[in-house]
Amino acid sequence: MAIAISSHLDGDSFAAALKSGIHRVIQNQDELNAINVFPVPDGDTGTNLTLSLGAALPTLNEPGEKHLGTLLAAIADDLLDGSRGNSGAIVAQFFQGLSDSAEEISRFTPHTFARSVELGSEYAHDALSDPREGTILSVIAAFAQSLKAQSIDSSGDHFAPVLLQAFDAAKLALARTPEQLDVLRKAGVVDAGAQGFVDLIEGIVSCVAHGKVVEAPDLTLLADQGLITETAGDEAELEYRFCTECLVSGSDIDRRKLREALSELGDSLVLAGTKRKAKIHVHVNDPEDVFETARAYGEVSGEKADDMHRQQHSTHHIAAAKFAVITDSAADIPEEEMERLDIHMVPLRLQFGNRGYLDKVGITPAEFFHELRTNPDHPTTSQPSAGDFRRSYQFLASHFPDVISVNLTGRVSGTLQAAESAAARTNASGRVHVVNSRNASLGQGLLTVLAAECAEAGLDAQTTLEVLEAAIPQTISFGLVKDLTYAVRGGRVPASRKLLADLLRVTPVLRTTPEGNVSSAGILPGRRNSLYRFARYVARHSPEGEVRIAIGHAECPADAERLAKLLEKRLPTIASSSMTTLGAALGVHAGPGALVVGVQRLIRPEEFVERRR
Repeated sequence: MAIAISSHLDGDSFAAALKSGIHRVIQNQDELNAINVFPVPDGDTGTNLTLSLGAALPTLNEPGEKHLGTLLAAIADDLLDGSRGNSGAIVAQFFQGLSDSAEEISRFTPHTFARSVELGSEYAHDALSDPREGTILSVIAAFAQSLKAQSIDSSGDHFAPVLLQAFDAAKLALARTPEQLDVLRKAGVVDAGAQGFVDLIEGIVSCVAHGKVVEAPDLTLLADQGLITETAGDEAELEYRFCTECLVSGSDIDRRKLREALSELGDSLVLAGTKRKAKIHVHVNDPEDVFETARAYGEVSGEKADDMHRQQHSTHHIAAAKFAVITDSAADIPEEEMERLDIHMVPLRLQFGNRGYLDKVGITPAEFFHELRTNPDHPTTSQPSAGDFRRSYQFLASHFPDVISVNLTGRVSGTLQAAESAAARTNASGRVHVVNSRNASLGQGLLTVLAAECAEAGLDAQTTLEVLEAAIPQTISFGLVKDLTYAVRGGRVPASRKLLADLLRVTPVLRTTPEGNVSSAGILPGRRNSLYRFARYVARHSPEGEVRIAIGHAECPADAERLAKLLEKRLPTIASSSMTTLGAALGVHAGPGALVVGVQRLIRPEEFVERRR
């Protein structure tokens, strides 16, 4: 599509130009991820800018004539809600400045555009607690200064030459970024956020100066090439582990005091937005501290915390793996296994009254069970949103040709559906394969670990999917619920059933079915020897042959140790075993004292390699 633009940009022509710029960023996201070394070399700048700017595309694609001021206000709001990462938050604040300066005008002239970009640059600079030269801020400032200089000397009456000159100034500032930051010079790259802004301007210039709109890229073509993008530079020792973000909504947010409070928690703070809605981005070790601080200033939503340590490690060690593995926090996996095998996780959300947490990120299992015992509000859990999954898929699929997501059984939650929806909307070069584990807790964890072991062994994604398909019917989870109090509180079990169980002194047993249900498997008589009877039940219903087991406990490690010994006697074919604390997904219903055993017939990935030869 060709667009003729001379002395002004109205709402429609600006929308076309901005859309062209966003498409250029999406097109280049893998390269942006590859050069991301500042402030943390975790390879996600391209992903974050793609998700952030992509949030404006629905507004830009709406049919009908667009008023420039109204359009900019909608875009600023879209970007604030959708911003991800350091660069995404800065760009959102840049557009907030554009919006505030142009809310009453119906079109940009080169002069009014220069004034708006200047204010956007000031907004972006002021959003950071520690602004640094050699970053996206330097490029935005150079772009703004060039536009202002041309506006002052009245040489710019037509957009094309004005934008071309300002674009050259932005590219020159980009080339200088390695001179301003040692980490860029040592890695031999320019700043990724700065490059992303130059890409955005390049797409705009293509439309305005040359009449050519950059169309949405077909990233499936890149997937067919099997590209793997490794991040430049070296792994860094991270002082703070989690890239933490949330939105704060209120009537009159005191952003100065909020900034001061947040500055004490970590670094890389970006505070974007307005007095009515503010977006927080900060690197910390305890995300819950951020959310708790933010609650004092308004209603908090959109909480997220990305593990930069795990992201960084994955993007610097991808040569050995042909795909990435991710799961949701309903899977219970020992932390050492998560670290060893580079397993990524999307957290469920917990709610105690009006207090929300990110499962296993904002609250540990031990903290969860303490709250469960002492908090008068019984918690509720909610599945990760499609947006939560998409953010993780987008990042991993820009670095790996394939991503395997092993998720909670679709029979008990909408988590699987959210994952499938996110996979369909992921706009990256890699393919995302969503696997219905037809399991939960320890069984889901065993399947996730198996997938990661396949990656470690060098198997490709297709072979691993075949391994999982064979393993799923041979993986079972068994649960022993000693106290039905918490299931009654959560509405899962009628109070009459608990009363009957207590009167008869019986203990319910749960298990997963081949179809993916989590259902009652009967009761064990008596409570004195319940561990012995449970071990016997598990052994009797386990798959034949060699097995691997995983045991999860809800704050009862001694019982878990005893159960492990009983299973060793009953199941002499145990090839390996592990132990961990149960997470909230099952623990919210099973309560303290519960035990879960995952059993999986031993499947050796190398057997599938031999079959393919």
